[in-house]
Amino acid sequence: MTPPVLLTIAGSDSGGGAGIQADLKTFAALGAYGVSVVTAITAQNTLGVTAIHSVPVDVVAAQLDAVLDDFSVVAVKVGMIGDAAVAEMVAERVSRLPHLVVDPVLVATSGARLAGVASVAPLLAYASIVTPNRQEAAALTGSRCETAEEMVAAAVRLAAAGPRAVVVTGSELAVDVLHCDGETSVLRGTPVETTNNHGSGCTFSSAVAVRLAFGDDVPAAVIAAKKYVAGALRGGRSWRLGAGPGPLNHFA
Repeated sequence: MTPPVLLTIAGSDSGGGAGIQADLKTFAALGAYGVSVVTAITAQNTLGVTAIHSVPVDVVAAQLDAVLDDFSVVAVKVGMIGDAAVAEMVAERVSRLPHLVVDPVLVATSGARLAGVASVAPLLAYASIVTPNRQEAAALTGSRCETAEEMVAAAVRLAAAGPRAVVVTGSELAVDVLHCDGETSVLRGTPVETTNNHGSGCTFSSAVAVRLAFGDDVPAAVIAAKKYVAGALRGGRSWRLGAGPGPLNHFA
């Protein structure tokens, strides 16, 4: 059976734990075939990001057109964009990008600033779902996003930008807030005790895209992705890869 084709538009992580590398591993683990468009090359490892090189917008466009001209893409995950011009170029092709999942990658796990709000804003209105963590939701809304109540307020505020759904992820709290079709739900899980959480946000949004491709509605896709990430965190918690926060076990 031919697998569904999923596209990731994101940055490359030389440490292999986040970005396009995490996206492609998630797609493969969940039964999809992944294709990719690289928006940035980062020099990073488990200790942090030491350099970022943005790919010129014409080269990003060429990659995207090459993929879309040959593959029947059924869902798209957008991660690190880094450049508002790239976001606008992607927005121009949005009619060819079904089940658009936008993960507004603004800050790395290490705390390194990867992009500004302007690099995400042009895509918000077109997304099937936007998946910021608490820190990214705070940056996008200009408000605190520490408690469940503040996460709910941020999700509602972000939904006003036009996406069908918003899920604000609570990361280590294992509490996520989903606002979809005017309804808000607080999704509580059991925290996984691990320092190996690098790439958890990328993995979550990619898993949501896969489940949408397989026909889940948004709430079901979010719940399935949350379960998958928890399993990947448990599967990699004994790993010792690098001196800092390590990656998840995507194939656990």
